[in-house]
Amino acid sequence: MPASRLVLVLGDQLSLANPAIASADPGKDLLLLAEVAEEASYVPHNRHKIALIFSAMRHFAEELRARGFQVHYIRLADGVPSLQAALAQVMERHPCATVRVCEPGEYRLRLAMAGWPQALGIELEMLEDSRFLASHGEFRAWAQGRKQLRMEYFYRDMRRRYGVLLETDGQPAGGRWNYDQENRVGWRQQREIPQRRRLQQSALTREVLAEVAEAFPSNPGDLQQFNYACTATEARSEFDWFLRHALPDFGRYQDGLTEASPWLFHSKISMYLNIGLLEPLELCRDVEQAWHDGHCSLSAAEGFIRQILGWREYVRGVYWLLMPDYAEGNGLDARTPLPAFFWNAETDLRCLQRALEQSLDLGYAHHIQRLMVIGNFALLAGLDVKAVCEWYLAVYVDAFEWVELPNTLGMALHADGGVMASKPYAASGKYIQRQGDHCKECRYAPSRMTGEGACPYNALYWRFIDRHLDALSENPRMGLITANWRKRSAADREAIVAWADQALQQLVGPPD
Repeated sequence: MPASRLVLVLGDQLSLANPAIASADPGKDLLLLAEVAEEASYVPHNRHKIALIFSAMRHFAEELRARGFQVHYIRLADGVPSLQAALAQVMERHPCATVRVCEPGEYRLRLAMAGWPQALGIELEMLEDSRFLASHGEFRAWAQGRKQLRMEYFYRDMRRRYGVLLETDGQPAGGRWNYDQENRVGWRQQREIPQRRRLQQSALTREVLAEVAEAFPSNPGDLQQFNYACTATEARSEFDWFLRHALPDFGRYQDGLTEASPWLFHSKISMYLNIGLLEPLELCRDVEQAWHDGHCSLSAAEGFIRQILGWREYVRGVYWLLMPDYAEGNGLDARTPLPAFFWNAETDLRCLQRALEQSLDLGYAHHIQRLMVIGNFALLAGLDVKAVCEWYLAVYVDAFEWVELPNTLGMALHADGGVMASKPYAASGKYIQRQGDHCKECRYAPSRMTGEGACPYNALYWRFIDRHLDALSENPRMGLITANWRKRSAADREAIVAWADQALQQLVGPPD
């Protein structure tokens, strides 16, 4: 029977709650999932990311067939270059007038889809992605008239809207909205870190790993260490493990840095949320229940829920509110070329080396490694904004532009003029020392500002302050820091900046 409608299912929408699937008629509509070269290579994606998405897509196609759907699946080896070409190929065999799709998460793909009706001679029905907890219209309404788009206030509204961590009178549980102070403890080996499970790989996953290794030999990612869930059931099992074994210590040590583990007590579920294997509100409810049951502290529960109900929804809102102009931001005029060690981790800055190494090998780093180690270095060194954003989009398993761009351009690089953050997230080596144990293994000393063995983060921090002194002096949150810099003698300031210039040249090479 000819399909009445073709439903395109994207690789980051592998959920039965996907509105394009939820509204499909199994007896009449044809579902298309396609592994295509363009989506797999628009940046040099980490091989873990490609393998996770392809394996999850193939498993999801099997689930859809088991539920009675007609599914057409295109594999990368079929040589189809793009989603448009995939649609054209399928429509030759299954003519239909209408293509339905859930809106894509990236602006570049939405722009491409705008040309499909004319190119393919079809009607394109694009449905808003209802799996997120704040619609585009709701976020626009929240943002309208505000001088500053601060996540904290958006997060409070989301808590009220969904009734999460609230007392019966509508006030926040425990009397506070925010437990950040309790969730900033550095790592000093205070707890035994739970051992992560090694997941069983299905035949489908093993097949995908072999294909990805052959097709993308030069991309980052050590596939011998692949250990990601590829079905909704497996992803839920991973989250349940987190609830039992890591949630109680998650909040306290979520900012910690350690040589001992890339995971610490983190949930490691953002990649599953971002491709549709887990649903956000369900996770928030489960963590809230864990607190009610006395399994974790309120600060641990709030810290987790803030990231899902608050931050994740907020960055998506900012992205779609401000694109495409947002992607062109470079408010600090940062243009230093990305150094080669971002792709090979060959640097003797221990904290940076470790964060880069695991990012490249595993496709994973937690938020402090991304923001305050790698991002902080990129900010202080003035690395080119577009190059840094492309790097983040390429190396992380959970990276899609809607979440990566605001986090990188806005938070890490402060390139959006302060839309995301009220001040730059810049810090010296002393901050990194407080958060963990990397400095003990490093040849640089965070206690030294200049001279042989001085931690480059220290002088680079003050070089950054000096380069942007006028602009930063107008920021009320930076007033004390800029005043302290101005109080130093001219000779002292010149010596620190000169040392920073020398250290930066040694690290990233001479300026163009």
